Amino acid sequence: MTVTVETGVWQLDPAASTVGLRHKTMWGLVTVKGTFTAVSGQGEVRPDGSAAGTVTLDAASLDTKSAKRDTHLRSADFFDAGNHPEITFAVRGADSLDGEGVRVTGQLTVRGISRPVTFTARLTGASADALTLEAEFDVDREQFGMGWNQLGMMRGLTTVTAGLRFTRTKA
Repeated sequence: MTVTVETGVWQLDPAASTVGLRHKTMWGLVTVKGTFTAVSGQGEVRPDGSAAGTVTLDAASLDTKSAKRDTHLRSADFFDAGNHPEITFAVRGADSLDGEGVRVTGQLTVRGISRPVTFTARLTGASADALTLEAEFDVDREQFGMGWNQLGMMRGLTTVTAGLRFTRTKA
């Protein structure tokens, strides 16, 4: 089943969208989970079927349910939210795959450092006025200048999860 997405401009619905992360720490014994509470974005599906857009996260909005840890994550050791308040993913393309799959390509910018990222998202709902995408992909935090790793406690990749709902704007 291939789902057709209507052309036009789509606005992210922040109340119905979530972006989170999880990372193993304490030598792989503990998984830290967090959610960005401030997310915004928009996209455009063009008549030729191509797509582009941007999702923006407020770096200081990361909530891991630990005030001390959140303060550390906002510091220069990690997100450096004071100097780099936004994390952005600029979508350069979205290609429909078999079924509900969508291959998304773009640029992820964290701490002012941009890297290409490609992942497969699932289109879990689509109508003339709304669409929902779900995605999960891994990021190497060291590629974005986040090498802090006291006593080797943090290993491996950080997993980003997203459930994004967009509504089509009226022309």
